[in-house]
Amino acid sequence: MAEIAVKLAIDQLLPLLKKEVKLLKGVHKEFTDIKDELESIQAFLKDADRRAAAADGDNNSEGVKTWVKQVTEAAFRIEDIIDNYMMYVGQQPRNPGCAALINNFITSKQRHQIASGIQDIKSSVSRIKERSERYGFQRSLNQGSRDYRGSRNNQWHDPRVAALNIVEADVVGFEVPKQRLINWMVKGKEPTVISIVGMGGQGKTTLAKIVFDNKDIIGHFDCHVFITVSQSYTVEGLLRNMLVKLYKENDEVPPPRIFEKYQESMLTDEVKNYLQNKRYVVVFDDVWNEHFWDDVEFALIDNKNGSKILITTRNANVLVSCSKSSFIVKKHELQPLTPKQSRELFNKKAFKINNDSKKLNDIAYEIVEQCNGLPLAIVAIGGLLSTREKNVSEWEQFRDNLSLALRNDTHLIGIKKILGLSYDDLPYYLKACLLYFGLYPKVYEIKSKRVIRQWIAEGFVKEEKGKTLEEVAEGYLIELIHRSLVQVSSVKIDGKVKGCRVHDQIRDMIREKFEDFNFCKPISEDGQSSSVGIIRHLSISTTSVYLMDRIESSYVRSLHVFQDEDEYVCHEPTIPEKFKLLKVLDFESAPMLNVPKNLGDLIHLKYLSFRSSNHVSKSIGMFQNLETLDVGDTTTRELPKEISKLRKLRHLIGYRLSLIQLKDGIGKMTSLQTLCSVDLGKGGAEVIKELGKLKQIRDLVLVNVHTEDVSILSSAIDEMKRIEKLSVSSFDIHTFIDLNLISPPTKLRKLQLHGKLQKLPKSILELQNLVVLKLSKSKLTEDLMESLQSLQHSLLILSIGDDAYQGSHLHFQNGWFQKLKELYVALGLGHGDINTVIDKGALPSLQKLHLEKNIPTGIQHLKKLEVLYISRMEAEFVQHISTTEDWNWIMEHVPNVEIHTKDGEVIGNSDLTKHKNSFQHFLLYFSSYPYLSFFFSLFCVILFFHVFFNK
Repeated sequence: MAEIAVKLAIDQLLPLLKKEVKLLKGVHKEFTDIKDELESIQAFLKDADRRAAAADGDNNSEGVKTWVKQVTEAAFRIEDIIDNYMMYVGQQPRNPGCAALINNFITSKQRHQIASGIQDIKSSVSRIKERSERYGFQRSLNQGSRDYRGSRNNQWHDPRVAALNIVEADVVGFEVPKQRLINWMVKGKEPTVISIVGMGGQGKTTLAKIVFDNKDIIGHFDCHVFITVSQSYTVEGLLRNMLVKLYKENDEVPPPRIFEKYQESMLTDEVKNYLQNKRYVVVFDDVWNEHFWDDVEFALIDNKNGSKILITTRNANVLVSCSKSSFIVKKHELQPLTPKQSRELFNKKAFKINNDSKKLNDIAYEIVEQCNGLPLAIVAIGGLLSTREKNVSEWEQFRDNLSLALRNDTHLIGIKKILGLSYDDLPYYLKACLLYFGLYPKVYEIKSKRVIRQWIAEGFVKEEKGKTLEEVAEGYLIELIHRSLVQVSSVKIDGKVKGCRVHDQIRDMIREKFEDFNFCKPISEDGQSSSVGIIRHLSISTTSVYLMDRIESSYVRSLHVFQDEDEYVCHEPTIPEKFKLLKVLDFESAPMLNVPKNLGDLIHLKYLSFRSSNHVSKSIGMFQNLETLDVGDTTTRELPKEISKLRKLRHLIGYRLSLIQLKDGIGKMTSLQTLCSVDLGKGGAEVIKELGKLKQIRDLVLVNVHTEDVSILSSAIDEMKRIEKLSVSSFDIHTFIDLNLISPPTKLRKLQLHGKLQKLPKSILELQNLVVLKLSKSKLTEDLMESLQSLQHSLLILSIGDDAYQGSHLHFQNGWFQKLKELYVALGLGHGDINTVIDKGALPSLQKLHLEKNIPTGIQHLKKLEVLYISRMEAEFVQHISTTEDWNWIMEHVPNVEIHTKDGEVIGNSDLTKHKNSFQHFLLYFSSYPYLSFFFSLFCVILFFHVFFNK
């Protein structure tokens, strides 16, 4: 009977299957066509936003912008169709059996949806192509557009033109960099390229012109040339411009031959001949091309006369080609103005006479704060307000609508244009990466790992041979930093970027791009909370995450939820069903009671981060495409065994995760690069064997290691050839964690060992690329500095943590640890003082020193020390500050000093200085009055004898 039932079922399914096969063939063909169409559109979109900007001021500008927006949305829809196709159609079995036939029947709805979607988008693309002829773009889908600065109808005032005629008295905050640059220019006989690097509007041109016009510069050089380069230039035009200005400087008439159709080599010779035996200075302002130096190098003769080249640029990569020449390269990075400097500059522009209105001044300072130290914005806004009545209500209205004014006011439009140039100059693959920073709240430090992993999940990062996607994405971030579009907020000890952010004005420019291309919809309590049309990303900065239900778009690819720390509200949200194409779901900055129950529907998900949740559902196993899972701050300890199905997972981040239930599957997750932290308390040996199979692992954190685990752990680490960061901890006071590595991983850069060691493992001392070593609870008794000698040429951070060392002294000898930047020395609670000695010539690069209970002998030799932190200091110590020679040096040379006494008192630089000054003032007061000093001394003697005889 069963066989008959199966045969009847198959007979019923066969007609449907034939229909499905026919439909599938049609889908395959249509899919190939639509992929080709996407490539054509993407080639055009590489320059689409520049085309929209180029239309500013034209009569049909709004039509062009709308049309470009439609092209962008068409590309979004094609990408979605491709993703659905690959998920529902492209992964079907080639030789379907009975189960596969049923599966094909189940997915017929999706097939019909895909086929219908393809037909719909093809119709839309046809209409778009028809409209493209109206704007003259049909023939240039694969070509770049003109630079919008050259548009005849694009009327805006370039602030850099005014910068060339600025009066130095009107400039604020450039005194120190000006003198620094002048010193570089006039000193030394070596030919030198000096660069001023900064974001648009930071005052590079202004500073360069001030230096160029300085009397010391004019008197020092025989020839002076100031050339504005910009994005569009020809080498011939550049050289010809130089020659004309050189002749004009000496009131000479340029020879007619230089205006003829010269070849580049002939113009090069003309410039070289003119500069022969002359000490010259040439300013190349506003350089964009990274290969610019290759165009001009051969014309700039090295005549050993101390000639100088000054380059201003937004892109630090411009200097790379300069460094390959015979010219020395020096770089000055412009910093934002301080709040005080910002207010001074604003007052110069906004108030022609002194302003006595406190209320108006308060409003002015609030306006200045929104400029974040950007001179361009301060000058433009100050100049605009100088033309308005000094009326409190009018200024308050301007302050409240500043963002809108920056976008629409004709006097301020130059700010947007200047910053937009940097965006337009980006290669296509970096534009989406920059726009992504706008998803994060204002004044928000973005961890580099977080944004890099999200870029990868979104598909922004393209594969490069010999590199991981993370390494490629890190290169993207560095390029954005070098182009002065992203600011570094914190760095790791090895110089890599830890945290970053964008300037407020850059962020405003990004947010405007959101509206132009529907890249993102920011949602907040006081902002618009609903929208129509295609929205690619959602950024929610509110406690009411349910506002996302009002978003009608089904094209959302990422959802980011942020919440202020002082608004702790736990959520148990439901992800709207229409968000089925989500690739990134980031709840890291918003606590939840539970993970959304319907996450299993998000089969495209690649990045999932949530904090403060109490469990991870078994449905996690359905995310076959998941690459990052971050449950770092949750109470989750045991992960469901379904996690082992995630073969594409690259980063698994939690806190003391138990993997015993995954012991038969974790070794098959061969894409894992990050795994932290894992608790080996149960079945540690079995888990460790599986970990040894993870050949791609880079970052591994293991806790609760036991004696029986150490040997097998050593063997597993031997197999991890790519590992860069390793942390091993034991909480058992009887366990020794001496790793005996036969083949130490050569790429290991950071190592942390928490637990007893018989002695420092020999294999550890062979790690010549180790930059960070942290030891705690090691209970070592051997001379630690002698043991670490072999690592002293690579170490940047050394932490001798709580109860790591039980010896009585630490001696840093002359020449030891030349690169070490941070040193931490802590003691166990029952440990006595350690006599620390620093010889002259030791630790010459040390910047941070953290100690307990003592001051090292020879601390005055640490000339680069910036931070000194001392804990558990005796309270009586403070009384002797004024008489201690070392502390006299510390207070004069160390910017940041903090002392924590055993009594809980915290003393900083100001307290130390105040205490010392009070004591000195006391002595000075008595020394000024001899009779008073005599009677005070006599009183002290009488008091002494009184106490002595009473005893």
